Amino acid sequence: MSELTFEQMLEDSIKTIHSGEVVEGTVIDVKADEIVLNIGYKSDGILTRNEYTNDSNLDLTTVVKPGDTMEVKVLKVNDGEGQVVLTYKRLAADRGNKRIEEAYNNKEVLKATVSQVLDGGLSVIVDEVRIFIPASLVSDSYEKDLSKYAGQEIEFVISEYNPKRRRYIGDRRQLLVAQKAELQKELFERIHEGDIVEGVVKNVTDFGAFIDLGGVDGLLHISEMSWGRVEHPKKVFKVGDKLKVLIKEISGSKIALSLKFDDANPWKDAASKYAVGNIVTGKVARMTDFGAFVELEPGVDALLHVSQISKEHVEKPADVLKVGDEVTAKVVDFNEADRKISLSIKAMLVPETQENEDSDEDVVPVNIDAVIAAQEAEENN
Repeated sequence: MSELTFEQMLEDSIKTIHSGEVVEGTVIDVKADEIVLNIGYKSDGILTRNEYTNDSNLDLTTVVKPGDTMEVKVLKVNDGEGQVVLTYKRLAADRGNKRIEEAYNNKEVLKATVSQVLDGGLSVIVDEVRIFIPASLVSDSYEKDLSKYAGQEIEFVISEYNPKRRRYIGDRRQLLVAQKAELQKELFERIHEGDIVEGVVKNVTDFGAFIDLGGVDGLLHISEMSWGRVEHPKKVFKVGDKLKVLIKEISGSKIALSLKFDDANPWKDAASKYAVGNIVTGKVARMTDFGAFVELEPGVDALLHVSQISKEHVEKPADVLKVGDEVTAKVVDFNEADRKISLSIKAMLVPETQENEDSDEDVVPVNIDAVIAAQEAEENN
């Protein structure tokens, strides 16, 4: 008990307090699990650790010291031993409820540190009020593992406030959706087709990669990843890679991207490099029943028709060639508009004088479009 003057004792003898009343007290003693306060009443007030905090491991001597003043709420006027039982956390919770109610009504954005990662979402505490954020409201996209949020400070709004059921629901998703919409608006006002922009690989699929351009994702299709052949996007990119991309097309909210930059276009000087009559060397990239496609350089393939492989009859290209073989042949047709080239080994084997006389017989012009169309029709059947 604290020592009181006669005047104080006289005042206290007529002073009354009631359960639920909020009083101010001065700390006169503190232990690891208990605080004793002079609340200006005939009896001192006792504040246990359980009524100070939800943290059962908190050492109260680390948070208050004798002489400190604090507001508390009266739980019991007499605990049976003549002492007043006090609570701090319930007063804080009452005030927290009012704080949460105001935030709910005003649609205020709150900040709090994630205290728990649960199976169904996240738990945060604001002014002693525990708020639950369901997994579906944590992000604007599905996230199976929420463990990365443990200990993180996050922003959210209160989407449901029901103090009677002690139900307080937070929503982070609507903030992210709103932020994304704003970023999208800003980005679409800034970018144009033909621009080269920086982005980060967000996801890689069998058909391409989605690139985050800063709030908006663009699709980099596998066919636009290189002038050459790409076997699979995952062999070229991984999530988190940074790269510069060309905005090929903007259609509504969809953005098509490309890495086929004009300055690296292998067809820019193809007309001179692969003019009819030139001797070229390349590697067999793929085989069909009607011929072999030879890669002259990344992005430039030429067709070596089965009839042009040898002077001798060749039933199938696979009988004499395989993927990876190096082939030297003569260009017998060059179509820059359609980006198609025809090759012939047979033309190199014919003496030049005979070639000039019998070119129509020995070197048969190949209609690449017709050949490919026939192959596709055969495959469809």
